[in-house]
Amino acid sequence: MQNEREAAADQLFTARTTARYATDVARGVNLVAATVAGTTAPFTGITPAELAPEVEAIDLDAPLEAADAALEELARVYLRDAVYFHDTKYAAHLNCPVVIPALVGEAILSAVNSSLDTWDQSAGATLIERRLIRWTADRLGLGGRADGVFTSGGTTSNLQGLLIARNQAVAKLRVDPRHEGQRLPALLDGLRIFTSEASHFSIAKSASLLGLGYDAVVPVPCDSRRRMDSEALRTALETSIARGETPMAIVATAGTTDFGSIDPLPAAATLARSYDIWLHVDAAYGGGLITSLKHRHLLRGISAADSVTVDYHKTFFQPVSSSALLVRDAAMLGHVTFYADYLNPESAARELIPNQVDKSLQTTRRFDALKLWLTLRLMGADGIGHLLDAAVDLAADVSGLLAVDPDFDLAAPAQLSTLVFRYLPPGMDDESADAANRYIRKALFASGEAVVAGTTLADRHYLKFTLLNPETTLEDIREILALIRTAGQDYLAAAAGVAA
Repeated sequence: MQNEREAAADQLFTARTTARYATDVARGVNLVAATVAGTTAPFTGITPAELAPEVEAIDLDAPLEAADAALEELARVYLRDAVYFHDTKYAAHLNCPVVIPALVGEAILSAVNSSLDTWDQSAGATLIERRLIRWTADRLGLGGRADGVFTSGGTTSNLQGLLIARNQAVAKLRVDPRHEGQRLPALLDGLRIFTSEASHFSIAKSASLLGLGYDAVVPVPCDSRRRMDSEALRTALETSIARGETPMAIVATAGTTDFGSIDPLPAAATLARSYDIWLHVDAAYGGGLITSLKHRHLLRGISAADSVTVDYHKTFFQPVSSSALLVRDAAMLGHVTFYADYLNPESAARELIPNQVDKSLQTTRRFDALKLWLTLRLMGADGIGHLLDAAVDLAADVSGLLAVDPDFDLAAPAQLSTLVFRYLPPGMDDESADAANRYIRKALFASGEAVVAGTTLADRHYLKFTLLNPETTLEDIREILALIRTAGQDYLAAAAGVAA
């Protein structure tokens, strides 16, 4: 028993075990480096049925004796078959290859293990996070009273933004004599959120979590480029008010998941001011444009937002997770403040002790800000911008390629770095195209040679490129299109054989 206890203690990272820590982490880093260096495709094509037995066969109650053995096993059940976003044939979801300074930050923050809830657990980490929030707010143009907090992702950031909007709307209702004595559930009944029909699902999910219900979200029609139609928004607001409802928030999207479309932000801001409504901008995807050297103008109008979501783990090339919720007025973060004597007593706030939990939905939080800090210190904002601009420019080139190819139907021109299209050679009807494109996506994933996404538009199945790798070339895309074309032809040949 004593030997087992000593062996366990030897695995703790302390001043006594720093040499072991350095050696074992180096082994892990070297394994990843060797694996990535040897990958020639984004995926192996393995199926859950093939991989699951290997994972299930491992006895978690029989630990291995050495780090080398554990890493060898890990290579077999994870690294060998991981989906590698760094590969130039990965073009599916909003996953980016990550920059090396951020990986250095990841290693440091995991080892020190600061928790960003109170000053006495994080010290300098708190100040670094606050400095990065200020940097982001300045780049967004939110003004000197702005503030914010890092979160785990865009869904959490959107939830917090809409929670603040809900509480602001409720505070206005409470001063109306008609609502005297009503508790929160009754005050929520008529609140409405207005967002484009192409907005992220987390808006509807947030409405449900906030006690409003999914039907509190009013979907606003989009124009031909999948941007929220400003006149349709105005009409929706007026119709809602005429029904006796209370518009709570307008949610504009700066970079929709499918089309990368950016809603007309100046028009949304004008309407929000006219109707005295909270304006939240979901810039989880498009927020990286604050670093762009060529396309930053696409965010024109975002400075008028009351709150903004930015995901650094999308277009800032940071490892998951790294996001933030920014607000124009720091006082609005008080809507999530709760003082606990055992953690962040109110007396600490009076003493101006910077406890980040005072402004966060989360309590324990990783020091994810360190990754962006080291990225900016080693690359600068322009370095990030150059990488993002390469992806956006590639999408524009691919858009042109698809637009003139008779075998493909492009749903909309490139706006950021996503493209929605389908295999639709001359003579193919819509139903056959649906089946063919579903087959194509599965066939490519099963081959492991390329990974593309899929979506639906007007009940039709489409393929989707999400281009976030600055090293992907037009030739890489041509090769993926050739694979798509071949898979489509295989489907047609098989369908013809069945028909015969």
